Amino acid sequence: MKATSGISFDNAAVAATPKHLLQFAVDQRYDDYTPVDHAVWRFIMRQNIFFLKEYAHKVYFQGLLDTGISFERIPRIQEMNDILTKIGWGAVAVDGFIPPAAFMEFQAYKVLVIACDMRQIHHIEYTPAPDIVHEAAGHAPIIVDREYSNYLQRFGEIGAKAMSSKKDFELYEAIRHLSILKEQPNSDPKKIEEATKLVEHRQKTLGEPSEMALLSRLHWWTVEYGLIGTLENPKIYGAGLLSSIGESVSCLEPHVKKIPYSIEAVKTPFDITTKQPQLFVCRDFKHLRDVLEEFASKMAYQVGGFEGINKAIECRNTATCEYSSGLQVTGVFNEVIVDPSNNPIYLRTTGKSALAFKDKELAGHGIDYHKDGFGSPIGNWKQTEVAEGKKTKLEFGSGIVVEGKVDKILRRDGKFLLITFSNCRVRYGDRVLFNPDWGTYDMAVGERITSVFNGAADKDAYNQVALVPKERTIKVPSDAKRKRLENLYAQVRKIRESKTGYERLGEIWETQQAEHPADWLLSMEIFEILDTTNQQDQLKGKIGKFLNEQKASTKDLSTLIGWGFRLVEYHKKPEYQAKIHASPK
Repeated sequence: MKATSGISFDNAAVAATPKHLLQFAVDQRYDDYTPVDHAVWRFIMRQNIFFLKEYAHKVYFQGLLDTGISFERIPRIQEMNDILTKIGWGAVAVDGFIPPAAFMEFQAYKVLVIACDMRQIHHIEYTPAPDIVHEAAGHAPIIVDREYSNYLQRFGEIGAKAMSSKKDFELYEAIRHLSILKEQPNSDPKKIEEATKLVEHRQKTLGEPSEMALLSRLHWWTVEYGLIGTLENPKIYGAGLLSSIGESVSCLEPHVKKIPYSIEAVKTPFDITTKQPQLFVCRDFKHLRDVLEEFASKMAYQVGGFEGINKAIECRNTATCEYSSGLQVTGVFNEVIVDPSNNPIYLRTTGKSALAFKDKELAGHGIDYHKDGFGSPIGNWKQTEVAEGKKTKLEFGSGIVVEGKVDKILRRDGKFLLITFSNCRVRYGDRVLFNPDWGTYDMAVGERITSVFNGAADKDAYNQVALVPKERTIKVPSDAKRKRLENLYAQVRKIRESKTGYERLGEIWETQQAEHPADWLLSMEIFEILDTTNQQDQLKGKIGKFLNEQKASTKDLSTLIGWGFRLVEYHKKPEYQAKIHASPK
């Protein structure tokens, strides 16, 4: 497979992804996964088979098979790409949370972003940070449903245009930092407390939610934490639930409020680091699309006009205003002049700006040329001759007057797009908007602003480097003691897969008991092998006693070890064996 820095370019969806998104892609570094990581993956996936066969959307299990997800080991993203390409999707590895706008734009290009970290064993039920279980075993399987796949892509298209604010990004950074701390082994509780307070503070001071903030809520309550069907008997399809063996069980209990899904879900904020007190239930996947389009119909990219330009000014980020002619102005918008009826008649950007048409930058009109901003009227002028090489005076219905020599007229589809003037003066009443000694004046042509959206029209040409997080997720190297435990896990896996060496299990368990007495998962794996092979009853009894003692020690271990014993019994059933044999190895 042709891959560069972990990016599979022979997958069509990945190959079509623009550069400004691929900067988030990282190498999966598959060999860094430890035998403990693979054991945690195996436990979660086997629990999912047991529980989700009854409670997940019907497409989930088939989706696991169709997307190449192994139940026995962490999947390679390159292997997933080989299979995803058959349904028109692809995948790239990323480092933890990426900004919501980038996440959604990847979806627009039909590319799943896979956080390549693996949750720690103490977060086996639920992880506060995205990991490969969440992405590969949560998001990927459901996209084999065409209607849901189309919804996800459409969500990405809309999300990529949603206006966002600097406060949105500051909140995202705070949440990312908190999730990294919570997933890091031996984190300082004081630092976690401080990070939690920062998230709470930024949530409280967010102000009026931006389009992106509201859209993120719809994404959370559907793609991440969605239920489908009836309020009385909902099924799980949200990736956050499918990948959380703890919350996938608890979410269906009566204490979690079930609410019919509607546009009203945008009014419900969420906490990404804890379990959710309420969930929304959609009727079917078409219902999701209907609500999404209802929300999109009121977004700046569809309504344009004064409302849209104002959103661009308020966000204080790079945005694009599109004229009715198709000309697109990209920059940080800082002013809009309106007439007495509040119709926009002039817009202005500050700093580096660019002009484009159909999302492609116009030659000679990039950020180097328009480095000090751009300003232009909006509307129609009184009929007059406009020809290259001749002086002209354009009197707009708004009262704006543009007077100068026409140097060049740029047309597209037979219509005026841009007029370049020399020795030009632009006035609105007594206010001078452009003076001849300021240089060449480029005037956009268009009677109205039809669309306003987040980011640059041509992001790669604009060199819009999405804000890649500076803080990286933390992978703590294994010390000598930890490596010995990992070696024990590797030996047990080899025995299970080769079906030889059972006589060594007692020695392995005694070593684990001596050096890692708190570890329960390795004991459960050995117990499972002994039970399956019907041998060494005395050793099996000792391990069973140890596990039951651990089970009685804490509520969390009681749940996990209880599930483990249940899986041992389920493991013997023909239906489980059929699923395992169908799973990629």
